[in-house]
Amino acid sequence: MSTQLKVPSLGESVSQATVGAWLKQVGEAVAADEPVVEIESEKATVAVPAPAAGVLRRQLRQSGETVAVGEVVGEIEEGATALAATPAPPPGAMLAERPAHAAAAPPAVSPTASPAASPAASPAAGAGLAASAGPVRASPSARRLMAEQGIDPARVVATGGAIRKEDVLRAAAVPPAGPPPAGPAASRPAGAAPRERVVPMTPLRRTVARRLLEAQQQAAILTTFNEVDMSRVLALRDQHGAAFLERHGVKLGFMSFFVKAAVEALRAFPTVNAEVRGDAIAYQDHYDLGVAVGGGKGLVVPVVRDADQLGFAEVEQVIGELARKARENRITMEDLSGGTFTISNGGIYGSLLSTPILNPPQSGILGLHKIQKRAVVLEGDVIAVRPMMYLALSYDHRLVDGREAVGFLVRVKDCLEAPERLLLEI
Repeated sequence: MSTQLKVPSLGESVSQATVGAWLKQVGEAVAADEPVVEIESEKATVAVPAPAAGVLRRQLRQSGETVAVGEVVGEIEEGATALAATPAPPPGAMLAERPAHAAAAPPAVSPTASPAASPAASPAAGAGLAASAGPVRASPSARRLMAEQGIDPARVVATGGAIRKEDVLRAAAVPPAGPPPAGPAASRPAGAAPRERVVPMTPLRRTVARRLLEAQQQAAILTTFNEVDMSRVLALRDQHGAAFLERHGVKLGFMSFFVKAAVEALRAFPTVNAEVRGDAIAYQDHYDLGVAVGGGKGLVVPVVRDADQLGFAEVEQVIGELARKARENRITMEDLSGGTFTISNGGIYGSLLSTPILNPPQSGILGLHKIQKRAVVLEGDVIAVRPMMYLALSYDHRLVDGREAVGFLVRVKDCLEAPERLLLEI
């Protein structure tokens, strides 16, 4: 029995999407709920799972094509058996089986010829053989990369039984075969790498670009900075990290401290947790904190719901699960919607200082940065080395005054430099 693979619902305002990478090829076996194809909307990338176990029989839409919600993009034959992989014939046999209208095979190579002169040793020859061998087998990461870069699988030389990501990267550095370009570029040496690649933006990247521009145009964004001594937080993690992991099954990270500190600061300065709605101010009496994480297709901001009601272990567990879903492109619209405030941690990438951009319609975003040892002056004019971090709060000045913004950051700083405040809520 044939089962249809349909584009799932992608949110109330999303009616169209783009087919991303096919994670399974025609003839391959799929298990129930196993991801088969990625669908990219303007808000997220989701992997469509197989509704039943069987074999992928048809791909009705290819990577890059626009599809509607509910449209059928593929068919799965339930209970069918995957096509048996046929061993690749020797190079000579493949050349002999080429159609008569194909280009003539190159002349035989003399036994005394240099190995470098052999046609089989050139990448172009390898690509031709791969193209004549039938359906291309490739790893999911390789298929995804080929779809993103617009690379024809026939150009990729597989170094093993199937195309791997490393093979695609090598192919991306070699220009495709074809007539030489006209103009000055034609004078470049043969085989020189192209100086630019033009690829279309994904729907997610287009939406990110549009929303960031809207944030700059529609809000009066200002940023204030402070720095925090992370000594006490580091000491707590060193002292109790092993017991915390054993008790809760999750590591005690930094983000739970910042989430709890942000909640305390938002309670003290509720305007930072509010938003502008026309000529009115909507005060949020709940604390749903967006946490920016790097996903398989770019930066996404899933939301930790009711963060004020979660303990440290629960915060770490929720963030860990959301980060895994983002990396695996399993994030849903429900995971991304409804945040009241955002935390962005550029420090994990080595950023020392930055000015984060608001996530509309929110009025505040807290930027975290790299922990770096610096010489600081303590009480009594004592100079000591301390692990310091710069904090940045970008805020909508239409709603949040400078005094409130500075007070918010000071509150976060106080909670982190004396973490017992988070337990006592003082």
